[in-house]
Amino acid sequence: MRGEGAWPLDDRGAAYGDGLFETMLLRDGRPLLWDEHLARLARGCHALGIPMPPGRELAAPLAKAGTGLEVLKLMLTRGSGGRGYRPPVSPQARLRWQLAVFAPAETRWQQGVRVRFCRLRLGIQPALAGLKHLNRLENVMARAEWDDEAVAEGLLCDSDGRLVEATAMNLFWQREGRLETPRLDRCGVAGTLREALKERLPIAEVDAGPQALDQAEAVWLGNSVQGVWPVVRLDDDVGIERQRWSLTRIHRDLQAEAHRLLGYPVPDPI
Repeated sequence: MRGEGAWPLDDRGAAYGDGLFETMLLRDGRPLLWDEHLARLARGCHALGIPMPPGRELAAPLAKAGTGLEVLKLMLTRGSGGRGYRPPVSPQARLRWQLAVFAPAETRWQQGVRVRFCRLRLGIQPALAGLKHLNRLENVMARAEWDDEAVAEGLLCDSDGRLVEATAMNLFWQREGRLETPRLDRCGVAGTLREALKERLPIAEVDAGPQALDQAEAVWLGNSVQGVWPVVRLDDDVGIERQRWSLTRIHRDLQAEAHRLLGYPVPDPI
């Protein structure tokens, strides 16, 4: 793992989660979905009032990349200063980065995954909805709910019971022949792969509870690093099986579109 820059003790990102981050896949030094990542970072900077670094600074870590697959994590904070929670009037943003070699979980592409519901409920805060900010304690607490290696992910609802996402991936399903994904105007992270797929496929954003998955013909999880995993088993929040799906051609169609964007192989049709 390679990176650049330590955090001073008074950095607001370390102290308060006052910042943003992007995690992206590199293939032979080339970032995938780069425009989508920069667009989300820009939205976050605008929402939080953090200066957006120039493009040359954001792209500088790419010169350090090697061959093959790597993951680049960019972390941008408001920097130091201010008094307590009060931010500085003229923040000096601080950018740090980290590079790590990456190997995707290919068996999960092929065979699908088992997931479960989490007991934790996401707080509703429209001002932060969609952003990938540094304060991810809800996700950490949700991920701590299970340690069974057979369970790949946990699904999260908000405090009103609406489906939102998984702990580190976005959620998609097909119901009555229509592709759907949770609306993220109240909480959750608007993933870059999700945004790219919405531009290319007729995916409807909906407000729905867990019963939507009971009615689904197919369910997927996806992000811009791992690609798309078909869901073949869903458990409740204590680990008891709730539903199963058989892999079909339906699963491969969405997966194929996502994997073309990321340069991943498309699993054989069912």
